[in-house]
Amino acid sequence: MSTSFRRKAAAIAFAVLGLTLAGGGIAVAQPTAKAPVEAAQPAARGTNAQPPVTAESARKAKAALSAKATTLVASTTTTVVVNANGTKARGTGTVIKYGTGQYEVQFGTVVTAGTFVATIGRADSCCIPPAGEVSVAPRLSTPNAVFVQTRNSAGTPADLGFHLVVHLS
Repeated sequence: MSTSFRRKAAAIAFAVLGLTLAGGGIAVAQPTAKAPVEAAQPAARGTNAQPPVTAESARKAKAALSAKATTLVASTTTTVVVNANGTKARGTGTVIKYGTGQYEVQFGTVVTAGTFVATIGRADSCCIPPAGEVSVAPRLSTPNAVFVQTRNSAGTPADLGFHLVVHLS
């Protein structure tokens, strides 16, 4: 009797597994339901294009590169903390604010091959920063700069303070 019970248990286990897999396939094949019109949708993301480099930005970038002798370093890490209004709170680099949520941070060395990490943050130790998003990329046409874009949680460009780390290896 125990052999009969084991065979039935195994058959039931395989049947349940087969039905589960078949049921999952049926659920996937059905069309998805549309969200109600009144459901809140996040705001449409704006363009991810960087603003054009200004003459002043290009001049400052060249000055920063020529002021510091380019030397081969095994590995360096540079940090900068930027306030929401585009002023540098501490760290290394020059900050240029282009528009709402658009910043350029220039350094004294070429950073195009670096690793960039940023997070929304405050310069002081007072409070938790507002929720939001931050994106970083090498600055187009400026080899010693990083472009930073900040947005609120809805995806709308917003002036938010941030912390940026650039690692060169």
